[in-house]
Amino acid sequence: MNCCVVGLQWGDEGKGKVVDILAENSDVVVRYSGGANAGHTVVIGEEKFALHIMPSGAVRKKTCCVIGNGVVVDPGILIDEIEGLDKRNISLDDRLFISENAHVVLDYHKAEDQHRENALGKNKIGTTIRGIGPCYADKIGRSFAVRMADFRNVDSLKEKLKKIVDYKNKVFAALYKAEPIDANNIFKQCVVFAEKLKPYITNTTKYLHESIDAGKSILFEGAQGALLDIDHGTFPFVTSSNASALGMSPGCGVPARLVDKFIGVVKAYSTRVGAGPFPSEQDNEIGQTIREKGNEYGTTTGRPRRCGWFDAIAVKYTVAIGGVNEIAMMHLDTLAGFDELKICKAYRINGTETTFFPSDAVELSSVECIYETMPGWHEDLSGVTSYDQLPQTTKNYIAAIENIVKIPVTMVGVGPKRSQAICKS
Repeated sequence: MNCCVVGLQWGDEGKGKVVDILAENSDVVVRYSGGANAGHTVVIGEEKFALHIMPSGAVRKKTCCVIGNGVVVDPGILIDEIEGLDKRNISLDDRLFISENAHVVLDYHKAEDQHRENALGKNKIGTTIRGIGPCYADKIGRSFAVRMADFRNVDSLKEKLKKIVDYKNKVFAALYKAEPIDANNIFKQCVVFAEKLKPYITNTTKYLHESIDAGKSILFEGAQGALLDIDHGTFPFVTSSNASALGMSPGCGVPARLVDKFIGVVKAYSTRVGAGPFPSEQDNEIGQTIREKGNEYGTTTGRPRRCGWFDAIAVKYTVAIGGVNEIAMMHLDTLAGFDELKICKAYRINGTETTFFPSDAVELSSVECIYETMPGWHEDLSGVTSYDQLPQTTKNYIAAIENIVKIPVTMVGVGPKRSQAICKS
């Protein structure tokens, strides 16, 4: 079976854990979008792995890992991850494949990211300053793009970098009065990157289609969440790639018809990082309680996440645009202790009730949530090992969400560990 795992909220849903679990029965795991702005966490026993570019299946020693063409690769961070896993006796030799068409994030992208955010002041988007947006912009602009394939010929890359950095310096000086970047330093970094990454660079589209023809099981891993999708998310407070399930095909070259199942990952509540509209946000004691109990601080940035009640209208929307078949709901244990819980079941916009999500940030900022209030639970769920053991109030909460989003919840998470995931029969 080929399966795609995608976040259905604003990211940080727990995709890493779900991918790690499913990777046990997968031959290949493919990361198809985003860059080092993602943070996927896998906990195995007492060991914690925080991955930013590497597919979460990397911790499975027999699983092949593909970084698709839709990913923008920060070579320094990727090398750190490869070497970090190697130090923990997890080798990527002969099982990591990086697309030759994946674009490369370099220091001038990060500088540009910072300059832009500083210039926006109070209107900043709230990026991770990892250079993701500027790299995708260069990809679309084409003329100043660097791809992984360029690491095969560093002599040609040297000339290309001179032209790119010269142009960037002119722009930075004119717009931001910034100090110039040294093209030679960028090139020296790239020589080191190329030496370490060349063995992994290949035509991953060819590799994936050969794997499918050979009957191998492929697991596709999205980054961020569908509400951050550049086209279908809460624009402009989004990421720079198609973070929904719709990004899978262009991000790796495999058509959606070859995927048997799309699994959407959600938290049992809602969170988002950075600026942008968030209808069900609880900027109060409730939100702070969720934040502390759920350890809601960014894997990549450490920033505190904004927290709120489960927004079923937003999830119903991302299920619809992504063709999602079933849901994995993480962090159920975090909600233990509340006397009552709320689920956003509709919006009110200018006095009119709607159950369709308006992704436009201006319109979304004006919505009023209409909630369904349900009894909470006080039982500790962290030791629950089967769905039947869950309190009836927990089952009722899950059923209410299923009733609104119209697809089943087939997996629930009751803690961060690999073992703390329950499949619903």
